[in-house]
Amino acid sequence: MRVLIALMAALVLAAPSPVLAQAQKRPAAKTPDVIFVPTPQEVVDDMLRLANVHKGDVLYDLGSGDGRIAITAAKKYGIRAVGIDIDPERIAEANANASKAGVTHLVQFRQQDLFKADFREATVVTLYLLPDLNVKLRPRLWNELKPGTRIVSHQFEMGTWKPEKTVETNGRSIYFWTVPPKDRQPKL
Repeated sequence: MRVLIALMAALVLAAPSPVLAQAQKRPAAKTPDVIFVPTPQEVVDDMLRLANVHKGDVLYDLGSGDGRIAITAAKKYGIRAVGIDIDPERIAEANANASKAGVTHLVQFRQQDLFKADFREATVVTLYLLPDLNVKLRPRLWNELKPGTRIVSHQFEMGTWKPEKTVETNGRSIYFWTVPPKDRQPKL
């Protein structure tokens, strides 16, 4: 065992320093919690309408996939939008789509874990995640977003936090909530 440990240490120390530095900088890959399923464009449009997106808003799309929600918000409403996704392929696709749409000055895509990302500046949050992920995310939404921030979810609710509005679009459900003041938040 000692021989194996000594051999491994020798290999690490013998590695060229740029290679070692690169390996240390590279973040550990995390598998996405959900598979990518694009939101149909008519649902995207209804989500943004339901959220009453307007000039001055900052939209964060958590689990942004190919970027269509953030890109549509920037293109239609002229707002700044940030997409967060763990999958580097989706981020590359979203950046290419933003470039094609001519909105790279308004849209940014970040490869991050949405459970660790900073989205406190959002005035609108959009989601297309699974119900258990929505529930897991709910405490962060309540604790980190300003009261009045609008949240819209495609297809899935947030457990015991009942939506204020529900819209059906071609057999798909869209749910809307507003972050309540801290003293009026439901118990978890």
